[in-house]
Amino acid sequence: MTGADYLLPFRTKLRSLRTESFGADPAGARMERIRRSPHFVDGAFQNPVGARTRPSGSTVEFAKIYFHKEQRARRTPTGTVPVHATTLADLAAPPATGLRLTWMGHSSVLAEIDGRRVLFDPVWGERCSPFPFAGPKRLHPTPLSLAALGPVDVVVISHDHYDHLDLPTIRALAGTDTVFAVPLGVGAHLERWGIPPGRMHELDWNETATVAGISLTATPARHFCGRGLRNQQHTLWASWAVTGPEHRIYHSGDTGYFPGFRDIGAEHGPFDATMIQIGAYSEYWPDIHMTPAEGMRAHLDLQGGRPHGVLLPIHWGTFNLAPHPWAEPGEWTKDAGEEAGQAVAFPRPGEPFEPAGKLPAEAWWRAVSQPIAHPWRRPRGAESVVETSRGDMDLAGER
Repeated sequence: MTGADYLLPFRTKLRSLRTESFGADPAGARMERIRRSPHFVDGAFQNPVGARTRPSGSTVEFAKIYFHKEQRARRTPTGTVPVHATTLADLAAPPATGLRLTWMGHSSVLAEIDGRRVLFDPVWGERCSPFPFAGPKRLHPTPLSLAALGPVDVVVISHDHYDHLDLPTIRALAGTDTVFAVPLGVGAHLERWGIPPGRMHELDWNETATVAGISLTATPARHFCGRGLRNQQHTLWASWAVTGPEHRIYHSGDTGYFPGFRDIGAEHGPFDATMIQIGAYSEYWPDIHMTPAEGMRAHLDLQGGRPHGVLLPIHWGTFNLAPHPWAEPGEWTKDAGEEAGQAVAFPRPGEPFEPAGKLPAEAWWRAVSQPIAHPWRRPRGAESVVETSRGDMDLAGER
């Protein structure tokens, strides 16, 4: 470092230390467009409903829970997660009903809709982190390689957090002809990583792009953004409504519950299938992630207040991102679906299914899970406290 280096602004020095995985900040014409957005107020993107984006409560208390040895053990599977070894044969023939979904783990889903292929939030990296040596690591391998996935018409990104926007994956896709649909500001990251502007549709909420005959609309979500320690809220987060000639699907991205789901459903639904975030929730950040009960409520809102279509739970099972037990999101969602009379699909990672066909329904996680408590369940009838307590604890695979 020369003497002149000390004259550089501190922010410039910090940026020079940022590795490529941090992405890039919006600037120039992109930043001017962001400033014109009705959702960009007082120098930052705003949520549709007020939300606290930083953890609430005591940091010390949270650390005690998060790093407690027994609690940490509950947040990981006890054995090998049963990944479906997706093959070319699984995906070669077009879906008989015109719509097929393949959950690749976490929020990554391949949607084959009306002859087109849409890939949501693809994360094939080993860690959701800016560093290859630290950060949450995969709890199961990817079901198949990106190369084996075959051509994709459009890649849809919900926001720029590391578990949704992955540098190694984007780099691999940069060498293809696929088009990207992303929220405002996220294009700055993609450009730095080799995606030309001509292959991007960068949308504000309620804006629509048409790719290969299907429409993709960025719809509101209640979350936040950022890939660095200094989060300026200059990139937008979104959920997505995708409409083909015959089918409609919805991907929630990351979001807390908010009344806007009803408006999204009224405008773009009802949906043949929704992909809803039901994991990584906590009382420490209740505004920005949904519990399974809230995820079920969101699905019903999107469907006009009644059970309809199929709910595919996402954002769980692949990375350890919250204090709750690893298998709890699946178990809670299963209960919520039964209570609401709503069809829910529970595929193993990589297992294709058609929402209009036979749904994967086995609780596969129980075979590799520690005992799961069910505090969300309501006591039934006149059961005693002892009986209710016993009923609220399932050994993996017991029922």
